[in-house]
Amino acid sequence: MKLAATCLFLVLAAFARTSVAQVTNDSATQPFSPGPYRVGERLTYNVSFSSFNTAAHVELVVAARGIFFGRDGLQLKAHVETNGVVNAAIFAINNNYVTYVDPATGLPFRSEQSIREAGRIAETAADFNQPGETAAANRGAFGTYDFLATVYRLRALPLTEGTSQVVAVRNGQQTYLVETRVTGREMIKTNSGSANAIVSQVRIKSESGGPSYSLKAYFSDDPRHVPVLVVTRLAEGEVRVELAASTFIASPATTTAVTPTPPQLPQARNPVVMPAPGGVREQAGLEDLPFKVGERLNYRVFLPNIPAAVATATFQVRARGKYFEHDGLFLMVNAQTTNALQKLFVASDTMSSYVDPKSLLPFRTEVAFNEGRNRVISKLTLNQDYGTATSDTGEKIEIPIGTHDYLSYFYLLRTFNLTIGKRSALSILVNNRPKTLFITALKRENVQLGTQSVPAMQVSLTTDDAQGDKFQLRGWISDDKRRLPLRLTAVTELGQLRADLDIIALTSQ
Repeated sequence: MKLAATCLFLVLAAFARTSVAQVTNDSATQPFSPGPYRVGERLTYNVSFSSFNTAAHVELVVAARGIFFGRDGLQLKAHVETNGVVNAAIFAINNNYVTYVDPATGLPFRSEQSIREAGRIAETAADFNQPGETAAANRGAFGTYDFLATVYRLRALPLTEGTSQVVAVRNGQQTYLVETRVTGREMIKTNSGSANAIVSQVRIKSESGGPSYSLKAYFSDDPRHVPVLVVTRLAEGEVRVELAASTFIASPATTTAVTPTPPQLPQARNPVVMPAPGGVREQAGLEDLPFKVGERLNYRVFLPNIPAAVATATFQVRARGKYFEHDGLFLMVNAQTTNALQKLFVASDTMSSYVDPKSLLPFRTEVAFNEGRNRVISKLTLNQDYGTATSDTGEKIEIPIGTHDYLSYFYLLRTFNLTIGKRSALSILVNNRPKTLFITALKRENVQLGTQSVPAMQVSLTTDDAQGDKFQLRGWISDDKRRLPLRLTAVTELGQLRADLDIIALTSQ
């Protein structure tokens, strides 16, 4: 199996492969806890591969309970998407999965997939005839699962040390036999904090004779049995699927007479403004902000005399949760050059910022910059109370209290009261050194984006350097409640650079 396909297989299926640890032939004797099937639960994972700290992300959601396809069921959803260099240079994945399971047993009765991989778009759907999967029963497992349903079924079991089992997992035309053994308990530390974990050793084998895989999975040692970490090693490097956030989104506990429609094929271009309403807990304290969890803004970057976009960038408000022992918002930006610029320059950059939901001050910044032959990977922990930033190598940097990084500033700017002629100042980290950035509201004017003319406020961005306006940075912020950054321009060695928001939502916000 190719590396990219292997990564995808592990990203989504790793949890599912471990989730059959205690399933025996007699389903009636199996303990079943409803805790993991709580409607509204959303689990967010970061996937690292080899030296790529942020290779992909995964989201698992218990979306709804209702009548689906004529029977009572729970709707489970998953999203898998590669990021940064892996997405641009190795394998582009943007897939959605939906599974409908029986609330009493966790057995799936329907599975749907919307696949977008490296230019290939496909939709598939499969019905499960439970318990009529006689072949699976003959192999020593009760029923047959898909990968997503298996994640939750395992969590509903006691996961007692020393137990082991073999189960059948069906994915398309492939069937995998999974042997799992619960080996013990261990204290582990992830981005979402420290946790006592149940450890499982897993071996996966394809019935068609393909390669087999071994991995180690860790589940929280509590009634929810949240998968907090999955680790495996390939010939190309280690893959780690690590819990980034565990949150609950507001959703009705019960839905009646639900008739799902088939999933829509992804469009040729993803919408760049995709606000998600989030839940009561996730959005708590965010009511006054012009953005919400789930918002995604896509930009195209242009240079003079090149008609096509030379780069793209995507800003996301990923999640609200507990990160590095702090309540925080998880912000991310991915940027990469396109084919139009590759003869001159090739870059693929990723930046993550974990910020306080009230002040938007960062307490953790992670970057992975790949520009030409230069590569920079760094992590900073910021203590805003004491005015220090500590790198992953132990270097301490003195910073003014209230210092921002590039990404937190992008969102903070949207909260400013922009009055013509008014200048604001703040501290920002530039190449791990603090500088003073001045923001001055210049004038109101309309910005033309495609066929739309959008009212905006033009601002200038200057620094306290001797040539503080050397790059002539200018921004245009929409003159409405959402304060969307519509356009950014700067003077570079290649000419004036212009970054435009790709699509604007037409509904009032």
